[in-house]
Amino acid sequence: MNLFRMLGLALLLSCGSALARDAAPATSRPVPLLWKACDADNCVYLLGSFHVLKASDYPLSNDVDAALAKSTKVVFEISPTEMQDKNAAAMALFKSGFRMDSTTLDNDLTPKQQAKFAAWAKKHEAELAKSGLSPEMLRRFKPWFVAIMITQLEYQAAGMSPEFGLDEHMSKAASDGGKQTLGLETVAEQVQFLSGLSQKDQVQMLEESLDDDGSTAGEIETLHKAWRAGDADALWNDMGLKMRDHYPDAYRAIDADRNAHWLPRLASMIDAPGEKDTLVVVGSLHLLGPDGLVEGLKARGYKVERVCSACGVKATR
Repeated sequence: MNLFRMLGLALLLSCGSALARDAAPATSRPVPLLWKACDADNCVYLLGSFHVLKASDYPLSNDVDAALAKSTKVVFEISPTEMQDKNAAAMALFKSGFRMDSTTLDNDLTPKQQAKFAAWAKKHEAELAKSGLSPEMLRRFKPWFVAIMITQLEYQAAGMSPEFGLDEHMSKAASDGGKQTLGLETVAEQVQFLSGLSQKDQVQMLEESLDDDGSTAGEIETLHKAWRAGDADALWNDMGLKMRDHYPDAYRAIDADRNAHWLPRLASMIDAPGEKDTLVVVGSLHLLGPDGLVEGLKARGYKVERVCSACGVKATR
């Protein structure tokens, strides 16, 4: 499994061109990665997102609809209000990834890596042009930014788009339902997590994104199927565990540290007086493993349980 390709997916901001709508109906509704953490009068629902999906991944489970209906507010990684201006979000990513000196991408790469990028760029020149890019333009950016652009093109080729990501869907659903929406962090903070990766990790992220051996489509399908099946163990073992063990610095910066920062805010939502439930929508990896929000809330003494009618798990409080 290409870990840094998934890292690029996990933090991909909605800055790409939308795809044509996929009208093919899904054979079944996705099994949600949904938990709830409660005290005597409040619950916080935790919903694991996949940031790029297909139109055929909808409708969602009735469990998700019920959690949304019970919640007075919906919280995302980034506030939908801030994300309304997608050009500004894309520009923040662009400015952070652009080189302000005379260096190019080749300065960060070995001759072998330079050749690998050149071969990839030549093969995908037409796809880049459709997105308003060229190989020479990409060379003006830092490795992490180039890796994300490559990742975005790969997911678009697989028929997936941020337009259909769970975040986008739930943001619209919250707005249509008149729910208050909030964010756990800002666009600038998310961009800083990426730009703060070490040079070694950035180059590794890029090199793995350049792998063009035909395995990418299979990796995308495997992870997408695991998310649709609500298979928390598969997602953790194929993504989180390997990232933690092989790239501990990136795992800590991208996942564990952010979870630790969010936990006090989630706890305050549960502890708030009155019966006002909250739905929290974050990348699925943030919910999983020993550093995940589910285990973090359990460690704080809250009752946390999976909400999954399709799994035979009791979904009532």
